[in-house]
Amino acid sequence: MRKIQRFKILVINPGSTSTKISVFENEKELFKNTIHHSKLELEPFKRVWDQYEFRKKLIKELLENHNINPKSLSAVVGRGGLFRPVVSGTYRVNELMIEDGRKAYGGEHPANLGAVLAFGIGWDYHIPSFIVDPPSVDEFDEIARYTGLPDIPKKSIFHALNVKATARLAAFDLGKKHDEVNLIVAHLGGGVTVSAMRKGRVIDANNALDTGPFTPERAGTLPTLDLAQLCFSGKYTSEQIKKKMVGQGGLVAYLGTNNCEEVEKRISEGDKKAEIIYEAMLYQIAQEIGSKAVALKGELDAIVLTGGMAGSEMVQKKLKERVGFLGKIMVYPGEDEMKSLALGALRVLRGEEDAKTYPESVK
Repeated sequence: MRKIQRFKILVINPGSTSTKISVFENEKELFKNTIHHSKLELEPFKRVWDQYEFRKKLIKELLENHNINPKSLSAVVGRGGLFRPVVSGTYRVNELMIEDGRKAYGGEHPANLGAVLAFGIGWDYHIPSFIVDPPSVDEFDEIARYTGLPDIPKKSIFHALNVKATARLAAFDLGKKHDEVNLIVAHLGGGVTVSAMRKGRVIDANNALDTGPFTPERAGTLPTLDLAQLCFSGKYTSEQIKKKMVGQGGLVAYLGTNNCEEVEKRISEGDKKAEIIYEAMLYQIAQEIGSKAVALKGELDAIVLTGGMAGSEMVQKKLKERVGFLGKIMVYPGEDEMKSLALGALRVLRGEEDAKTYPESVK
């Protein structure tokens, strides 16, 4: 009987006020912990990038305190940041990637630390370092990039890590490989991205930060002339406008909360305003799903619902009522970023796919 090769993988996922750590042995999670960072601790750092040494030290102390032997590790993988547009896959961390993170190539974001933390710890422990499917994955068809203004091309920024990982699960359950199916994958969380995936490539998706349906905390696509008038009304600064659209939009703006469970409870208690606002959000999500069916010319194996909201029976019911006619609906509630990162590194360690060299763009 052939012996199964075992790989231990350290996973690092930096957030704004925390750093999540996991250790996997192949597909099994052996250890997980979250290092929380107080506002007081982070106050001395002008930029997220400046937190590198601080967070790296805490990660190494955590591993030591839990008797995790660095020599037992096969690789380290970090969350990818807002880098250059790249094709989907697992990437070896290199100097250009680190430099792009330092410069905040695609904008400031805590995830920009993922690559450099993986590289730094990989260097110290003499193991390879990777990232997997960063938000800047760009496989769009050329036709999907036009907006109506040459000054503002459409950018590919979506929940690539969870979308790609869930698509692999759905394809497996369909008895096919992920590059053999056409899927619409709707990631339903604080931000919502609906992606059209053709044979493994996301050929179109809304940007969860500024287009598509409104969400629990984001405004989504807005009437452009009214938005322009609001921007120049003198009532708000640029930063306040951005906050209204991302963080204070959607359900927060209408109902004062981004908690879908709370909204559904209010609906069950007879709150008619909550009912129509929630229905409107799901109506817009359904419209976005419909538009991605057009992108795929109706050639569709399944619609896939994932993310936190996908676990709601009300959400599932309302969406099935509106888009069920398009085809099979598959539901994978929640998301598991840590496992998705580990599996990306594992595929490379097992030789199932080659690690890509950053930046690799669509040919």
